[in-house]
Amino acid sequence: MTTEAPIRLATRGSELATIQAGSVRDALERRRRDAELVTVETTGDRIRDELIHRLGKTGAFVRSLDERVLEGDADAAVHSLKDVPTDSPEELVVAAVPERAPAGDVLVTPDGRTLSDLPRNATVGTSSLRRGAQLRRERPDVEIEPLRGNVDTRVAKLLAPTLQAERERRREAAREETAESGAAEEPAETAPAAADTAVAEWREGLDPIERRALDLDVETEYDAIVLAAAGLERVGLLASLDVHHLSRSEFVPAPGQGALAITAPADAEVVDVLRTALDHRPTRIATTVERTVLAELGGGCVAPLGVHARLQGSNVNVRVGAYSRDGEEAVLASRDLPADRYAEAARSFAREVADDGAAELIDHAKRDAVVETAEDGAASATGDGG
Repeated sequence: MTTEAPIRLATRGSELATIQAGSVRDALERRRRDAELVTVETTGDRIRDELIHRLGKTGAFVRSLDERVLEGDADAAVHSLKDVPTDSPEELVVAAVPERAPAGDVLVTPDGRTLSDLPRNATVGTSSLRRGAQLRRERPDVEIEPLRGNVDTRVAKLLAPTLQAERERRREAAREETAESGAAEEPAETAPAAADTAVAEWREGLDPIERRALDLDVETEYDAIVLAAAGLERVGLLASLDVHHLSRSEFVPAPGQGALAITAPADAEVVDVLRTALDHRPTRIATTVERTVLAELGGGCVAPLGVHARLQGSNVNVRVGAYSRDGEEAVLASRDLPADRYAEAARSFAREVADDGAAELIDHAKRDAVVETAEDGAASATGDGG
């Protein structure tokens, strides 16, 4: 490497965040620049029992990292771009946007079913207003239940009931086989031990995420959950699970989904280093279009809004989906924007979408969020929040 001081990268401590920051560190080291991770606990990490859209302003997973950068405890911060507010502090810039991972969402089930295959009134887990609205639009009968936690925790919650039922089935089968064999003089005592041995052997053949699910106490049984494909891919679970990739036309992803953002002080020398080593122009352009549309519409994290863009030759194809929270109303639009003036064209397109009804849907969602927050506050004050 070099004799220069390592670039200190602030990151959350979750498995996914550490993997993401580690990929940035590794990319820098491939360019012969030392880097190290600085783990920071964020507001979003501390409030684990609250839904994302109720954590206050956007940036619950971002501000703590950026504060450490501005205070000089880190040189840059690694974020999931979809978490980064469009009104970040002026002292900071997005120094680099690496090449994007898959941007879409996936439906995960224990047995590989698609959304149309789920039983009537199926329970689907997500804490995203956007995903909830999109699911209700496609399947009005489904029950949406909150789902928080790290990626592996969410998957384990889905798998737990099926695996735990299979464990009990195997245990009972082993007990019956031992009791019926007549080989043991005291089958009543021997059968439980034989059953435990059979279950232990079966457990050893499971994946780590499946073994974790066996020990999980789950309150809600989900028929399916919806997650970002990028997160599953980064933690190494996408290929091992039964997933159905949801159409990005109907399930328009969140702005910036699948991409990372590395923020740094605007006047720091490290900005040029990060941009040269890490920035991926097609991803930068596409996500800038998405975030420009988001900023113009003002959706934030309190309105069901999806924006997805891709650079295609001399154009940027962008699709927007704005939804009512119940999924009954939606404004869907797409446009090819000229790549040579993508930011200006994105603002103009966003204004058209707003005039076509998106602004009204977003305003309604914001009012719903205010009422919801007020009701939660009143319940907490009277002791009725449970």
